[in-house]
Amino acid sequence: MASALTRAFLVMVLVVTPSVLLPGVGADTKQMVALIALFGGALTFAEYNAAYPSLVEFRDAQPFNRIRFLMLFVIVFTLSVIAAAKGEPTATNRLFEAVGTLVGHAMDFPYSPVRLATLMMADGASPAQTLAVRTAAGTAYILSLLALAIFVLVLKLKGWPARNQAFNVWVNLPTFEPTAGGDVVERLERDARVNLSLGFLLPFLIPAVVSLASIGFEPLTLTSPQTLIWTMAAWAFLPASLLMRGVAMARIAAMIRSKREANAAPAEGTDLATA
Repeated sequence: MASALTRAFLVMVLVVTPSVLLPGVGADTKQMVALIALFGGALTFAEYNAAYPSLVEFRDAQPFNRIRFLMLFVIVFTLSVIAAAKGEPTATNRLFEAVGTLVGHAMDFPYSPVRLATLMMADGASPAQTLAVRTAAGTAYILSLLALAIFVLVLKLKGWPARNQAFNVWVNLPTFEPTAGGDVVERLERDARVNLSLGFLLPFLIPAVVSLASIGFEPLTLTSPQTLIWTMAAWAFLPASLLMRGVAMARIAAMIRSKREANAAPAEGTDLATA
């Protein structure tokens, strides 16, 4: 219960971070954010305090969810500090803004995800709004890539999932049905390839989908700082999360395959000795 309460509190902190850091947030907005934070905290507590899983994957396979949470928190916190520089230009805020602007310009080249993210803006968007989107997109994307690299490095160093410990597929993959049909290893490898493909393509597909969906409707403006923060955080977090899921499922498939081979070797030796 203490672990579930801690996770619920951290989720609530994540949700309220932009409202705390941004200046000039209205009382109605703060109340709405507090309600969403309470809902997210209650959902997290119920998930991690329950004996049986429901939605959250890799619940007992740290550090998967810890790295994902830290990635999202760092993205939201950094974008909030950058956005706060326009209302409260402190030295720290201006430093974050300057670094973010440099990163956004460096990653804004033809056919890059950051360039496509800026194309989601309305035609009448001001240069300042386009600059804000480019800065947020570049910062969020580079942070997601760094988190992905750290995740892969940690898996390599820790040998995740550990071969000497039991890995409960049902608890850690509640949405994956091992008895649905077909070989488990092949299905895990297929799902890993699908997640890796989607994770790579989503930063390019999301702007295209948004542009197509805005035909006949008001284009995306992202004038609100909180809207900009959460939109860019989701745009960078979802692909990185799918890539991490694909890598994790490939590792699980390799673990099951190696255990099968290890169990089959003594059986083959016994058959040869009997013959």
